[in-house]
Amino acid sequence: MPPSPPSANASRRDILLGAALLLFAGLVAYHNSLGGPFVFDDELSIAENPTIRSLATAFTPPHGKGLTVEGRPLLNFSLALSYSLSGQAVAGYHALNLAIHLGAALALFGLVRRTLVRPSCDARLRASALPLAWATALLWVLHPLQTESVTYIVQRAESQMGLCLLLTLYCFVRGVDGQSLENKAPSRQRAAWWFAAAVGAALLGAATKEVAAAAPPLALLWDRTFVAGSFRNAWRARHRVYLGLFASWLLIAGLVGWTGNRGGTVGFGSQVAWWDYALTQFDAIARYMGLALWPSPLIFDYGVEWKPSLLAVAPQALVVFAMVTGTAIAVMRRSAWGFPGVWFFAMLAPTSLIPGNRQTMAEHRMYLPLAAVIVTVVIVLFLTIDGRRKVARWPGSVILFMALAVGLGWATVQRNDDYRTVVGLYRDTVAKRPGNAHAHYNLAKLLAESGAPAAAIPEYEAALRLMPAYPAAQFNLGNALSDLGRLADAAEAFRAALRLKPDYVKAHYNLGNSLVQLGRKEEAAEQFSAAAELAPDFFAARENLGSVLLDLRRLDEARAQFESILRARPDSAAAHFGLGNVFFLAGLNAEAVAEYERVLRLDPQFAPARTQLQRAQLPAQIAP
Repeated sequence: MPPSPPSANASRRDILLGAALLLFAGLVAYHNSLGGPFVFDDELSIAENPTIRSLATAFTPPHGKGLTVEGRPLLNFSLALSYSLSGQAVAGYHALNLAIHLGAALALFGLVRRTLVRPSCDARLRASALPLAWATALLWVLHPLQTESVTYIVQRAESQMGLCLLLTLYCFVRGVDGQSLENKAPSRQRAAWWFAAAVGAALLGAATKEVAAAAPPLALLWDRTFVAGSFRNAWRARHRVYLGLFASWLLIAGLVGWTGNRGGTVGFGSQVAWWDYALTQFDAIARYMGLALWPSPLIFDYGVEWKPSLLAVAPQALVVFAMVTGTAIAVMRRSAWGFPGVWFFAMLAPTSLIPGNRQTMAEHRMYLPLAAVIVTVVIVLFLTIDGRRKVARWPGSVILFMALAVGLGWATVQRNDDYRTVVGLYRDTVAKRPGNAHAHYNLAKLLAESGAPAAAIPEYEAALRLMPAYPAAQFNLGNALSDLGRLADAAEAFRAALRLKPDYVKAHYNLGNSLVQLGRKEEAAEQFSAAAELAPDFFAARENLGSVLLDLRRLDEARAQFESILRARPDSAAAHFGLGNVFFLAGLNAEAVAEYERVLRLDPQFAPARTQLQRAQLPAQIAP
């Protein structure tokens, strides 16, 4: 005979009140997050992502560019849904992010409550399951470590996957509870529907982010720990459900196979040795644990910090090994304490074991692992404070949890303020992580784009001191110097970029422009020619090459260049104008007039063409 389901230790009214308070607390903590602009990967995955402009293309995200949405069709679809409702208005994206986070908090609330009332749990926990589950979800939803997954729009990848995983487990638990009821057809049918919903949620998570692969084994471990008593019994009782859950791995495998190494940024093809990356993860996991317990300082972009040897991370490695060992012992002894330990490491395993070359540490990775930390802390504090006395309906430790919630909520509001401007967010990052070359570089780009090239230059130089082999920093330093009129210095920066990356097309092009302004047109022609050879469709480089050849009176070469452009782009007003100038200098006025007239038909506002047309129509030729 199947075991009886856990008794409801709280009224529906109490549960609904707890859920309402969770929603209210989350709304208060994130009330100032709705106006934050697109930042960092938001630009590429949202503002510059053509596939979200239509729901018809939403399930085919860009491929081969290393974007956050790559290989994650449901994430891309949710962004397309936001776009269909609010266009480029950021408030709509933030609102959906917050709704996802609040939904995940409710799912966590239900999952923890239904777990703590199991007969296999301590009687003290069963008696206080509702307030303990509520305190867990409250601290989790308010914790400032979650801001990166909520306020940073594109990291909806993490929160949306988290919602799907929590729903998978919650629906699975509801199905198990339904199976435990008396053997009646309606109960069996309800259980089947809950199990089907769990499988559906697992598939949705798989289409959102690869970390969702943790859902099926966690469901199996939950079953073994709190219900079946062994993996064999769990499999026998619900093997069809597990087959459905593990089928989500096929979807993940297909999407991972399609995306490959995400544009060369992650995976075993990202040119990063597994052990080198693994060394960074000891520090990362130890830091995550520290931030879970004391969330300061929070850093938007940690950059890359490679460790020379295991000795360099020996203290952190000892902490991680101790946690892994404790979890393994608890699981082998079938202790309930093993479940949050496995939860923590299972959530972090994909990003901790698969190497990447851009992000070795990121706070959004703690979105779900944080739940394991918080539920452990909540239960330990409860048992310490209330465990030796008669347990009340609302234990005294809840007062402590409420005080913690106020502090965490306030810290979340403060952290959301950092996201109000992109420049402010990166200033905060540089201040907290001065050794991060990428942060200096991104801050410099933002300053330059905002019209402050002089302020950008020191940041580019800081990035280059930290990472001398940084061609993009050299290139953009050249741009900033050029904007300030320091053309010789700009040319040297572009040359430095080309020494690091000889096929840097834009560096060849911008160096050519600087050399033109410096009067070194022969050298400029070489740079434009190199850019055009590397990128034949880079018509701006070919047009500039033609203009420089024209200035050098190399008319045959200039004519060949402009005619080549016009074969590919017959409507290029600039190429027609250049060809007209070639004819004019060659004394072919009729041909020049025809070209200038074509320019004006294509672009009536092209003033130089009108001037040259008048000159070409004069009896005496006047050189341009």
